[in-house]
Amino acid sequence: MTRITIAYFSSTGNVHRLAEAAAQAALKEGAEVRLRRIAGLGTDTVVPGTEDAVTAQTEAARDVPVATPEDLVWADGILLGTPVRFGLPAAPVSAFVDSTASVSIPGLLADKVVSAFTSGSAPHGGHETTLLALYNAVCHWGSFVVANGSSDPVLFREENGNPYGSSSVTRNRPGNVHEDNIAAVEYQARRVVRAAGIVARGLAGA
Repeated sequence: MTRITIAYFSSTGNVHRLAEAAAQAALKEGAEVRLRRIAGLGTDTVVPGTEDAVTAQTEAARDVPVATPEDLVWADGILLGTPVRFGLPAAPVSAFVDSTASVSIPGLLADKVVSAFTSGSAPHGGHETTLLALYNAVCHWGSFVVANGSSDPVLFREENGNPYGSSSVTRNRPGNVHEDNIAAVEYQARRVVRAAGIVARGLAGA
């Protein structure tokens, strides 16, 4: 059975919604799934006006286990989720990536399939650069980047179109993930499951 880890950070719940959709799609595809939240930092910046949403999301995700580097080692395929922060991954995600040195430098993340998704407030507000910044780390891991590309009709829906990974434009509103984005991240999860399964079987037969 293909093993998939979905590790995400969500401040107001939109990335959390995408992560849950990805997890359900991977399960339906026959994968064993670990849904993990990336822990926040004591200095997290809260966008003014979203304080109540941040509190609600903290409570909603309380029972989701915290991601560790071991969750990445365990997996054949990995999906990383982050909000857009000035065109970059959120600070907790960057800190989590930094924490993988103990497993990535020895090569324990090599040959894994990795993809990423994001959510930000505005169109063209840094979605693409956020995903590409995450993929820089994936290259250092020696993992295989599996992007969405233009590989399925769902990606041509009005609210989609980002070839690097699924992304949601939320206008700083919690619970504002469009159904097109949900469909895109479900497709992305299925794609990761299939690609990770192919790689894992190939390595086993090598």
